[in-house]
Amino acid sequence: MMKIEELLQGIDVVSLEGERNPAILNVEFDSRKVIEGSLFVAVKGYKSDGHDFINSAIVSGASAIICEVIPENPDKRICWIKTSDSEKALGMAASNFYGNPSSSIKLVGVTGTNGKTTIATLLYRMFLGLGYKCGLFSTVCNYVNGKEFPATHTTPDPVQLQRLLSEMVDEGCDYAFMEVSSHSADQQRIAGLKFDGGIFTNLTHDHLDYHKTFENYLAAKKKFFDALPSGSFALVNIDDRNGRVMLQNCKAKHYTFSVRGMADYRCGIIEQGFEGMGLKIQGEEVWTRFIGDFNASNLLAVYAASELLGAEKKEILTILSDLHPVPGRLEVVKTESGISGIVDYAHTPDALQNVIDTINKIREGGVQLITVVGAGGDRDKTKRPEMAAISAEGSTRTILTSDNPRTEDPEKILDDMEAGIPPELKRKTLRISDRRVAIRTAVMLANKGDVILLAGKGHETYQDVMGVKHHFDDREELRNALLMK
Repeated sequence: MMKIEELLQGIDVVSLEGERNPAILNVEFDSRKVIEGSLFVAVKGYKSDGHDFINSAIVSGASAIICEVIPENPDKRICWIKTSDSEKALGMAASNFYGNPSSSIKLVGVTGTNGKTTIATLLYRMFLGLGYKCGLFSTVCNYVNGKEFPATHTTPDPVQLQRLLSEMVDEGCDYAFMEVSSHSADQQRIAGLKFDGGIFTNLTHDHLDYHKTFENYLAAKKKFFDALPSGSFALVNIDDRNGRVMLQNCKAKHYTFSVRGMADYRCGIIEQGFEGMGLKIQGEEVWTRFIGDFNASNLLAVYAASELLGAEKKEILTILSDLHPVPGRLEVVKTESGISGIVDYAHTPDALQNVIDTINKIREGGVQLITVVGAGGDRDKTKRPEMAAISAEGSTRTILTSDNPRTEDPEKILDDMEAGIPPELKRKTLRISDRRVAIRTAVMLANKGDVILLAGKGHETYQDVMGVKHHFDDREELRNALLMK
C-alpha cells in the first residue's frame, strides 16, 4: 500500500482534485485489471484511448485517476491527477510503486533493428557465467535469476516491467539486460528507469507501419540515448552511420565498436563454417559457435559491454567461446539426411540479406540454397516486395509463404511480395500460402548437402491467423518433413 503523494514523485502534475491522498494498492492502465484501491492511468494508446475507460475503472474500484483530460463534473470521492503526459506518468508511477527497482540493479538496454535479442541474451548468459545473479527482458522470454516469465512484447508494459525488475532486486540480481524496442521508447514504457548502459546495434527498414517515417523511427531510438544519465555508458556500432547520431546530445560516456574499421572495440573474422567462426577481438583470437558478419558484430558488442561493466578480458573470452546461439537466430537444425536446415527470425530486408549473405559465403559450389520466406500481416507492407526480391536474388530457389497473416488474406500478402521479384527470377520462385506445405516442398526439392533456410518466425512456436494462435514451430516442421523424405 502506498499514498498517492509518494506515487507522484517525478510526475508533471498539472492539477489535483477530489480526494487528496487515498491509499493505493496497485497501478493499472488496463481498466479490466482494476481492483478496489487501484490507481488507474488513462493512456492514449496507438489503438485505443484509456480516457474512454475511466468510468469502467471507477466502477471496478479505482480510487485515483491520472489522466490528461479530467471529465466534466468529476466524482469528488476520487483523486483526480491531471498530467501533461500520461504515458510518461504511467512509467514513473509504476517505478515509484515498486520502489524504483532500477536504482538497485545495474540495468543495460539494447536497441536497434537487428541483434537486440542476441546481444541482450548473451550478456545475460555471460554474467551468469561470471557468477552473478541476473535478469533478462527479451523477445523470446523474460528471466528472473533463471525463472522464466513468458514474453508478449519485446519490451514489457511499464507495470509488468517494474514488477519484474522489483522481483529481480528481491532475488538479489546484480544485473539486468533489456531489449529496448522503438515502440517502448516512443510510448515512454521505459520512463522511470535508470540505465547504467545503452547499446546501439543498427537501424534499417522496419516498423514503418507504426512510425510512418524512417526519421520518426530513428528519433524513437535516439530518445533512449538522449535520456541516458551521465554516469552510464553509450556503446554504439559505427559500422552503421546512425551509430554516431545516437551519440549526439547523449550525456553518457561514449564508446564505439566496429568489425570494419577503427573504433574503441574492434573485431575481425579469421574463418567460418556452419559449425562456427574464429574471431580476433581486441587482438585476441577466440573460436565461437556463431556464424555471420552480423554475429561477429553482436559478439563484439557483448565483449565490449562486459568489459565496460567491469569483467576481465580473459574471463570474457573464455565464456564467449562457450556461448550458444539464441533460439531461432541462425539456428542450425541438425538432421541425418545430409541436408542443412537453418531457422532464423529475419523479418526485415536487412536481416534477411545478412542471413542469405552469410550462408552464401559458406556454402560450396553446387550446393543449393532453398529459402522459405513470408511477411507478417497487419504490419509494414513496404518491406514485402523488397524481402521477396532479396530472397530470389540470393537463393537457388525461393518459396513465398505465410508468416503470421493475422487478419490479412495470405494470398494478398504473397501478391505484395511477388510484385518485388524481377521477371527473370520468377522461374525459380514458388508461392505456397500454407507454411507447412511450403516447408515440405522445400525438403522435396533439396538434395544431400543442400541448405534450407526458413526465415521470418525463428523462435516462435505459433502462427497467428485471424487473432488465433495455432501451434507451429519451423524447427519441428522441418524435422518432420525430413523424416518423410
